[in-house]
Amino acid sequence: MYQAVTACLLLVFIPLLMVLQGCSNTVNPGSRGLRWYPLTTGLGKEPLKEGFYWRAPWNDVLVYDTKWKTFKEKVDVLTADDLPVTVYAAITMRPITEEIYFLAQEVGPEWYRQLVQPQLLSAVRAVVANYAMVTLPERSSEIGNKIEAVVVEALKGRHLDVYNVALTEMEFSQMVLRAIEQKQAKEQEKEQKDFEVVIAQRNADIARIQAKGEGDSLKIRAEGEADSLKIRAIGQSQAQEIITKTLTPDYLRFKLYESPNAKTIIVPEKLNVPMIVNPGGDR
Repeated sequence: MYQAVTACLLLVFIPLLMVLQGCSNTVNPGSRGLRWYPLTTGLGKEPLKEGFYWRAPWNDVLVYDTKWKTFKEKVDVLTADDLPVTVYAAITMRPITEEIYFLAQEVGPEWYRQLVQPQLLSAVRAVVANYAMVTLPERSSEIGNKIEAVVVEALKGRHLDVYNVALTEMEFSQMVLRAIEQKQAKEQEKEQKDFEVVIAQRNADIARIQAKGEGDSLKIRAEGEADSLKIRAIGQSQAQEIITKTLTPDYLRFKLYESPNAKTIIVPEKLNVPMIVNPGGDR
């Protein structure tokens, strides 16, 4: 009897749960929903936040993911020098939360495939075509910024928010790879030569500074010696001038009398100098 009642309850509740499941929708965090009334007013304008919503079986809730999401594309392009290159572009974007109704009205849930993808592929080809093949790796960031600017302009007013566009990878043919290697080798050789020139210029500057220092030192030494000789000559000249002024006849006589080594001195009579014969000797 108990088993029969349980079976009857299951037969009642299972269909009821299925009906109830078909009468509800869940809007997950990071998403927004729009009520859909196909038999009456059509699409509701007020976005539904995350939560659980009941509805009639013939109605529905359309859910749009509003989180940042990255879409990647593989694009075959031709560079400015007509060389084929495969680039991988990644765009990170999301629908504008407050404009979900307009996005649903104008494009629908396939907004990336219908609206963004064609614009992204076109922008990648147009921008990369302005660059030579060998410059792509080193200027990938610049190229990504330009592609982003083109895409943002093309999607203006389309209820989408673009966060970033970047080139994540590049694939080159063997010919292209050889060309890149040759360019890098030439750049390294040029950098080495530039470094050697800088070193040579620095050594030359050091040699010039040292030579100038030695020359200045010799010049200063010569000028010092010349000044010393000049000062010595001036001193001697002044001394001689003073001595000359002080050598009077009376002073000379006194010095003759004073000298212990004086011998017999004969002088002309008119000088009025007395004769001194061996003063201070034994005889």
